[in-house]
Amino acid sequence: MSINVTATRYKYKYVALLYYIMNRLSLKLEDSRGVSPVIGVILMVAITVILAAVIGTFVFSLADQTQESVPNAQITITEINTGTPGNVTFAHSGGDIFTEDNTEEIRVTAGGTEIGTLTGGDLPFEAGDEATVSGDIDPDDTVRVVWVGQDRSNVVAIREA
Repeated sequence: MSINVTATRYKYKYVALLYYIMNRLSLKLEDSRGVSPVIGVILMVAITVILAAVIGTFVFSLADQTQESVPNAQITITEINTGTPGNVTFAHSGGDIFTEDNTEEIRVTAGGTEIGTLTGGDLPFEAGDEATVSGDIDPDDTVRVVWVGQDRSNVVAIREA
Protein backbone atom coordinates (compact mmCIF):
# COMPACT_ATOMS: atom_id res chain seq x y z
CA MET A 1 0.00 0.00 0.00
CA SER A 2 2.87 2.37 0.58
CA ILE A 3 3.97 1.95 -3.05
CA ASN A 4 0.62 3.20 -4.31
CA VAL A 5 0.65 6.15 -1.93
CA THR A 6 4.16 7.11 -3.09
CA ALA A 7 3.20 6.76 -6.75
CA THR A 8 0.13 8.91 -6.19
CA ARG A 9 2.19 11.56 -4.41
CA TYR A 10 4.72 11.74 -7.31
CA LYS A 11 1.89 11.74 -9.78
CA TYR A 12 0.51 14.95 -8.27
CA LYS A 13 3.96 16.59 -8.25
CA TYR A 14 4.36 15.92 -11.98
CA VAL A 15 0.88 17.23 -12.68
CA ALA A 16 1.67 20.35 -10.68
CA LEU A 17 4.99 20.78 -12.56
CA LEU A 18 3.27 20.33 -15.93
CA TYR A 19 0.57 22.77 -14.90
CA TYR A 20 3.23 25.31 -13.88
CA ILE A 21 5.10 24.90 -17.21
CA MET A 22 1.92 25.22 -19.22
CA ASN A 23 1.00 28.42 -17.37
CA ARG A 24 4.45 29.91 -18.04
CA LEU A 25 4.24 29.01 -21.73
CA SER A 26 0.79 30.46 -22.08
CA LEU A 27 1.98 33.71 -20.51
CA LYS A 28 4.88 33.86 -22.98
CA LEU A 29 2.60 33.19 -25.94
CA GLU A 30 0.03 35.75 -24.85
CA ASP A 31 2.72 38.41 -24.28
CA SER A 32 4.45 38.05 -27.66
CA ARG A 33 3.39 41.27 -29.35
CA GLY A 34 6.98 42.26 -30.30
CA VAL A 35 7.85 38.87 -31.80
CA SER A 36 5.92 39.23 -35.07
CA PRO A 37 7.87 42.25 -36.44
CA VAL A 38 11.19 40.65 -35.49
CA ILE A 39 10.28 37.39 -37.23
CA GLY A 40 9.15 39.40 -40.28
CA VAL A 41 12.49 41.20 -40.50
CA ILE A 42 14.43 37.95 -40.11
CA LEU A 43 12.37 36.30 -42.85
CA MET A 44 12.86 39.27 -45.21
CA VAL A 45 16.64 39.20 -44.68
CA ALA A 46 16.73 35.43 -45.25
CA ILE A 47 14.68 35.72 -48.46
CA THR A 48 16.96 38.52 -49.71
CA VAL A 49 20.11 36.49 -49.05
CA ILE A 50 18.70 33.40 -50.76
CA LEU A 51 17.50 35.43 -53.74
CA ALA A 52 20.91 37.11 -54.09
CA ALA A 53 22.64 33.72 -54.01
CA VAL A 54 20.34 32.30 -56.71
CA ILE A 55 20.73 35.34 -58.97
CA GLY A 56 24.52 35.40 -58.45
CA THR A 57 24.81 31.73 -59.35
CA PHE A 58 22.71 32.27 -62.47
CA VAL A 59 24.74 35.30 -63.60
CA PHE A 60 28.11 33.62 -63.04
CA SER A 61 27.02 30.48 -64.88
CA LEU A 62 25.98 32.61 -67.86
CA ALA A 63 29.41 34.22 -67.93
CA ASP A 64 30.97 30.81 -68.45
CA GLN A 65 28.63 30.04 -71.33
CA THR A 66 29.37 33.24 -73.26
CA GLN A 67 32.90 32.14 -74.04
CA GLU A 68 33.94 32.76 -77.64
CA SER A 69 33.74 29.69 -79.87
CA VAL A 70 35.91 28.84 -82.84
CA PRO A 71 33.98 28.77 -86.14
CA ASN A 72 33.70 25.20 -87.41
CA ALA A 73 34.98 25.51 -90.99
CA GLN A 74 36.91 23.30 -93.39
CA ILE A 75 39.98 25.23 -94.60
CA THR A 76 42.36 23.62 -97.09
CA ILE A 77 45.80 24.88 -98.08
CA THR A 78 45.64 24.29 -101.81
CA GLU A 79 49.00 25.64 -103.00
CA ILE A 80 52.35 26.61 -101.50
CA ASN A 81 55.07 28.24 -103.65
CA THR A 82 58.34 28.53 -101.76
CA GLY A 83 60.80 31.31 -102.25
CA THR A 84 61.32 34.98 -101.62
CA PRO A 85 58.60 35.96 -102.12
CA GLY A 86 56.54 32.83 -102.08
CA ASN A 87 52.81 32.50 -101.71
CA VAL A 88 50.20 30.40 -99.98
CA THR A 89 46.73 29.82 -101.40
CA PHE A 90 44.01 28.46 -99.12
CA ALA A 91 40.32 27.82 -99.67
CA HIS A 92 37.16 27.63 -97.57
CA SER A 93 35.62 24.25 -98.40
CA GLY A 94 32.55 24.40 -96.15
CA GLY A 95 31.24 24.98 -92.66
CA ASP A 96 30.87 28.23 -90.70
CA ILE A 97 31.47 31.59 -92.33
CA PHE A 98 34.31 33.77 -91.00
CA THR A 99 32.74 37.20 -90.43
CA GLU A 100 33.79 40.44 -88.77
CA ASP A 101 31.61 39.45 -85.79
CA ASN A 102 33.44 36.18 -85.05
CA THR A 103 36.90 36.87 -86.52
CA GLU A 104 39.56 39.49 -85.81
CA GLU A 105 41.80 38.10 -88.56
CA ILE A 106 42.86 34.96 -90.37
CA ARG A 107 46.64 34.76 -90.05
CA VAL A 108 48.96 32.70 -92.26
CA THR A 109 52.36 31.72 -90.82
CA ALA A 110 55.32 29.91 -92.35
CA GLY A 111 57.94 28.51 -90.01
CA GLY A 112 56.36 30.44 -87.12
CA THR A 113 56.62 33.81 -88.91
CA GLU A 114 53.53 35.67 -90.06
CA ILE A 115 53.45 36.08 -93.84
CA GLY A 116 49.98 37.53 -94.33
CA THR A 117 46.50 38.09 -92.91
CA LEU A 118 42.90 38.43 -93.91
CA THR A 119 41.18 41.16 -91.88
CA GLY A 120 37.90 43.09 -91.83
CA GLY A 121 38.02 44.19 -95.48
CA ASP A 122 38.63 40.61 -96.62
CA LEU A 123 35.74 39.20 -94.61
CA PRO A 124 33.34 37.45 -94.87
CA PHE A 125 35.32 34.39 -95.92
CA GLU A 126 32.84 31.64 -96.77
CA ALA A 127 32.50 28.33 -98.60
CA GLY A 128 33.91 28.57 -102.11
CA ASP A 129 36.18 31.55 -101.32
CA GLU A 130 39.92 31.37 -101.91
CA ALA A 131 42.70 33.67 -100.69
CA THR A 132 46.40 34.04 -101.47
CA VAL A 133 49.03 35.68 -99.26
CA SER A 134 52.67 36.32 -100.12
CA GLY A 135 55.81 36.17 -98.02
CA ASP A 136 59.12 34.44 -97.51
CA ILE A 137 58.59 30.66 -97.40
CA ASP A 138 61.42 28.15 -97.04
CA PRO A 139 60.97 24.62 -98.46
CA ASP A 140 61.13 23.07 -94.97
CA ASP A 141 58.60 25.45 -93.35
CA THR A 142 55.32 24.37 -91.85
CA VAL A 143 52.50 26.59 -93.09
CA ARG A 144 49.57 27.27 -90.76
CA VAL A 145 46.29 29.10 -91.28
CA VAL A 146 45.22 30.48 -87.89
CA TRP A 147 41.81 31.85 -86.95
CA VAL A 148 42.15 34.74 -84.46
CA GLY A 149 39.16 35.81 -82.37
CA GLN A 150 38.87 38.45 -79.67
CA ASP A 151 40.10 36.26 -76.81
CA ARG A 152 41.68 33.22 -78.44
CA SER A 153 43.07 31.68 -81.61
CA ASN A 154 43.05 28.27 -83.26
CA VAL A 155 44.92 26.59 -86.10
CA VAL A 156 42.35 25.74 -88.79
CA ALA A 157 44.74 24.31 -91.44
CA ILE A 158 48.33 23.05 -91.44
CA ARG A 159 50.60 21.72 -94.21
CA GLU A 160 54.30 21.21 -94.85
CA ALA A 161 55.81 23.39 -97.59
